[in-house]
Amino acid sequence: MAVRIRLKRLGAKKAPFYRIVVADSRTSRNGKSIEEIGIYDPTKEPVVLNVDAEAANKWLANGAQPSDTVKALLKKAGVIGE
Repeated sequence: MAVRIRLKRLGAKKAPFYRIVVADSRTSRNGKSIEEIGIYDPTKEPVVLNVDAEAANKWLANGAQPSDTVKALLKKAGVIGE
């Protein structure tokens, strides 16, 4: 089972809100997830980014692969280094 850390889109049309989730790579974008580890809201000023660093590091240590967007968000939040 390949586990990915990726974004789950919520919110209304033209008003996206995202949850950072750990999910099986075979599930759909908004399908069942294993665990929610953070939120990302790009529509607010300033941008809202809350990540549970402990949970993210646990999943990364267990082999979960972040998507490109989530990897950039985790760097911005200071969870992973360069």
